[in-house]
Amino acid sequence: MSSRKHFGTDGIRGAVGRSPITPDFMLRLGHAVGRVLRRESERPSVVIGKDTRLSGYMIESALEAGFASAGVNVLLSGPLPTPGVAYLTRALRQDLGVVISASHNPYHDNGVKFFSASGEKLPDAWELAVEQSLDEPAQWVDSAGLGRARRIDDAAGRYTEFCKSTFPNALSLRGMKLVVDAAHGAAYHVAPDVFHELGAQVHTIGCKPDGMNINDGVGATAPQALVQAVREQGADYGIALDGDADRLQMVDASGRLFNGDELLYVLASDRLAQGRTVPGVVGTLMTNMAVEVALRGAGVELVRAKVGDRYVLEELVARGWELGGEGSGHLLALDCHTTGDGIVSALQVLQAVRRRGTSLAGLLEGVQLYPQVLLNVRLREGVDWKTHAGLAQARETVERELADTGRVLIRASGTEPVLRIMVEAPDAAAARRHAQAMAHSLEG
Repeated sequence: MSSRKHFGTDGIRGAVGRSPITPDFMLRLGHAVGRVLRRESERPSVVIGKDTRLSGYMIESALEAGFASAGVNVLLSGPLPTPGVAYLTRALRQDLGVVISASHNPYHDNGVKFFSASGEKLPDAWELAVEQSLDEPAQWVDSAGLGRARRIDDAAGRYTEFCKSTFPNALSLRGMKLVVDAAHGAAYHVAPDVFHELGAQVHTIGCKPDGMNINDGVGATAPQALVQAVREQGADYGIALDGDADRLQMVDASGRLFNGDELLYVLASDRLAQGRTVPGVVGTLMTNMAVEVALRGAGVELVRAKVGDRYVLEELVARGWELGGEGSGHLLALDCHTTGDGIVSALQVLQAVRRRGTSLAGLLEGVQLYPQVLLNVRLREGVDWKTHAGLAQARETVERELADTGRVLIRASGTEPVLRIMVEAPDAAAARRHAQAMAHSLEG
């Protein structure tokens, strides 16, 4: 089996104008994917959505030509959140969903990711088939066999209604003032409408894309803009999405920022409060231990997957569970959607606030996040950290001292000769002392 040359952990991504984010490669990619789809269907159809980057026009045109040249029909949604494309793929019975986005990256990056007909991330085997198809000579169809393309005029409206459908009819957001920050990204024309139509008074920031300002000082990766806007507006809550709107951060009236770990706990505890069964929750290696302890106290198991929403989803599917997520704000509620969705996740949190008659901070009372200290230690050439006796001894000492009140996580960087040492403990000073002790053990 050949290795993947172009696909990373979440599709294909890079700097625009450098391989593979060039028009010639994107045409070849569309053609190669089209040929893979033709193995299962005589006349496949795909939906293509994008975020607000200027380069999206170029990539969209190239992909469209590539698909058409392989005999694949194309529906163009225009700017639409990644989870919106996943929804439309399923709702419109398409064979594939295609998203042009580099998520939380700056505007000069872009990428492509794909969803199956059921609106789910595709397996490695499918990506390998596409890689192999890219290495084969093109097989252009004749004129009569070319694919057709058309625009979906009501894509944003369809997705808006889907998001609203995940909020109970018996509840509303009337009387609630929200600040919505779409990071000048794909949800700029959807997110404000969703919350407004459910009754909220909405003030927006990050909803004026110009092709080059996506994620620039706003959105889930720069939440201070939201914190400031919530205070200035006297809002009850702030909602920050990233460029393709699949991750979420929230802020309350006091300016407190809530990350994905805390919001995941809220989703689980609200389901329990409704009398629903929550057999378990999937986090990642970086999920804060305080959340694990709180869930355990509620009788809910937390299982840790590798970092990345793709791995969280794989673990959820394997176990038949519904809730998962990571601190960055990628939250999965598989009883609502097939993929992570920032707008839907925010609605899940807000309905918990409404249903329970308390604040978001109140829902997290008693859940105090543990300090996490992360040190990057540059390894000397020839040092194998896995067999390093000094590190092993230092780690054993730290873990014995922490017992079940903290965690140690050591992992190598995938891109540079650096070892990442993370210690989590109820006391920040102790966490730093333990991390430094393990880092110093590598110096001998």
